[in-house]
Formats: sequence, C-alpha cells, structure tokens
Amino acid sequence: MGAGTGIALRGLQFFLRAIQFCCAAIVLALFSYFLATLHNHGMSIGVWVRAVEGISGVAVLYTILALLMLCCIPGRSFPSFVMMVLDVAFIGGFIYIAAVNRGGASSCSGEVDTAFGKGNADTNVVDNGNGGFTALPSLRQACKMETACLAVSIVAVILFALTPFISLALVRHRRKEMRIGPSPDNDYTEGYGGRKRFNFFGFGRKRDANADPANDPNALPEHSTPDDLRHSYATEQTRVGSSAGAGGGGYGGLGNGSSKYGNAGDNIPMGNYSNTGTGYRYENNGGVYR
Repeated sequence: MGAGTGIALRGLQFFLRAIQFCCAAIVLALFSYFLATLHNHGMSIGVWVRAVEGISGVAVLYTILALLMLCCIPGRSFPSFVMMVLDVAFIGGFIYIAAVNRGGASSCSGEVDTAFGKGNADTNVVDNGNGGFTALPSLRQACKMETACLAVSIVAVILFALTPFISLALVRHRRKEMRIGPSPDNDYTEGYGGRKRFNFFGFGRKRDANADPANDPNALPEHSTPDDLRHSYATEQTRVGSSAGAGGGGYGGLGNGSSKYGNAGDNIPMGNYSNTGTGYRYENNGGVYR
C-alpha cells in the first residue's frame, strides 16, 4: 500500500468518527433537556435517563479524543488497540440507548411511553407544582425526541462496528511502511523509511542482522579488488618499440623496427627453432623468447 492508501484510510476514519460524534452529541443534547426539565419541575427521573446521559456524554468525549489522535498519531499500535476495545464497548452502549428509546419506534400517536411518563400523545406534561422555568413538552414531542435518539443510536452502532477494522488497517499500513519504505517491493511508493522501532519487552518482529546479502534485492554487486586482477608477465618483451632483447623493434624484438610486425626479410628461418615440435620456444641470435 502506498501513501495514497494511508491518506484514504485516515480520511475515511475521520469521516466515521465525525458522524459518531454527531450521533452522540444529538443524544446528549436531547437527554440533557430531559434531565433539566424533569429536575427543574420536580418530576421523577428514571435511572435509564441518567444512564443514557452518561453513555452519550462519554461517547462525545471519546470521539473528540479519537479525532485528535487520528490527526496526531495515526496507526500507533497501543492507542489503536485501546480505541478498538472502546469501540466494541460503545457498540453495547448504543444498543442499550436504542433499546430504552424503543418507544420512539412507533408513530407517536395514541398511547405513548416517554421519559415523562405514559399517556395519550396529545396530552401535555403536567407540572408537579414546582413552577420550573423550562418549558414542558407534550408527550408527542417527547416521543419524537426519542425517535431521533433511536435513529442516531442505530447509526452509531453500525459506525462503531466499522471503525475497529479501519484502525487495524491503519496499524498494518504504518508497520508496512516502516518496515519497507520506498523500494522495489512497493513500486517505490512514498513511505516512512526504515526507522528503528522500540521493541517493548522484546515482542514483535525482529530483523535478521546476519541475513544473506545474496537474497537482498537492494544489495549492490561486489567491486573487484587488486587480488582479483591477472598479473601481466614479461611485458617488456612484448612492448611495441621496446629495445629489450636482441633484434629490432617489432614484437618480441623481431625485425629492424620499421614495422611493428617485422619485415618479411627478417623472418627467422624454421631451422633456427630448436624445438619446433613443441612450440612456444625459439632462439634468435642467442636470445631466448617465450
């Protein structure tokens, strides 16, 4: 995966987290109104109303923190693991919110069951005589608010089920780019390079320091050394224009020097070769050439 994949994963995760925040904020706002109204007018407050308020409030804080971490440290192993665990926990939390707001699944007509009690949808909520300053809704309005909470809770459950997989993909993407970086293995895509990672408690994948360089596709070929070169033997005997040895200036001292190959009249008779059968040795005016 290249750098474009990492950007796409972070963008998708940011989008999902933003929707989670909106869902949690809607539930928090509506149930904050329920709590304020019930308390202000001295009415009984159900335990489930307080529970929904707490779950939605924690979800708002969590999604804000998750968005900040996504911008600052995306793909870190430990924070991502913690967020995946919390995502699973919030799946259960929003399932509970949807369950307690099941009264909003109706058409909000006739008999309704709301946080303000049961009754006909056209009935206004009656004050207990405390004279609170917040306006009391009708049971129909309270039912519609619960319908909104039910809808966003279902959306939040789906999103919290998706974000752990995106977090896992981000962790794997970051590990791959740290391990490989730009190379032929990833078509020279952009990456973080081969930075060293702190191996906590010795766990995690380690590199083999003694790996065979012959299997490394990025290894350069070995350069030749002076010991690898063949030594030249008796170059002074074969140097053009050399004065060494008896004879002229041709190759091997043959000829009179007018031609590097010697003259035809200067050719050595075959009888002068002492061992013509074996070759590579002849005598010319007392000089032995090989």
